[in-house]
Amino acid sequence: MKYTRTYRMGARAEAAAATHRRILEATLRLSGTRPWEDVALADVARAARVTVQTVLRRFGSKDGLAVAATELGLAEVRRARWRAAPGDVDTALRDLAAHYEEWGARSLRFLAQEEGTPAMRRITHAGRALHHAWVDHVFGPWLSRRRGLARARLRAHLIAATDVYAWKIWRRDLRQSTRATAATLRGLVGAILNGKGG
Repeated sequence: MKYTRTYRMGARAEAAAATHRRILEATLRLSGTRPWEDVALADVARAARVTVQTVLRRFGSKDGLAVAATELGLAEVRRARWRAAPGDVDTALRDLAAHYEEWGARSLRFLAQEEGTPAMRRITHAGRALHHAWVDHVFGPWLSRRRGLARARLRAHLIAATDVYAWKIWRRDLRQSTRATAATLRGLVGAILNGKGG
């Protein structure tokens, strides 16, 4: 009897965790396709196959939902982009290019809303901090050899070269293929690290 009760409690906990994640994933998906003010809790609930009351019970408000969804999104980005060891530029840039193919359009939509929407501003500020930390992680061996202004300049060039706006220019504005975009990214970063672009 005790085993059965424990099993049922475990199954309920797993179901609750799955529901929690489904709501957050639906929030990320919807907020990446339309302005945040146009994302209603009813839309999220429908996409997650739950009721609005379930969403409110778990997250309290739309703002609370945005905070939780941001945390999940950042955790997934970190997991995808921190696979490369410091100095492993080829792997890091390959992961970055794949990340932008999946998240680039969504990130650009968030950035377009940051001035007028506090929830989006929190997301973009957290995203920038994560990107800067990724640059410090991947390019640490080069940054550690510089001091003062030289280090700050190299870091700034690497942040800009690997930013989602650079990806937008290559993929959206210049209509490069994914392969050509990855090659452009590798070439620009290589030039910066070799002292030809920084």
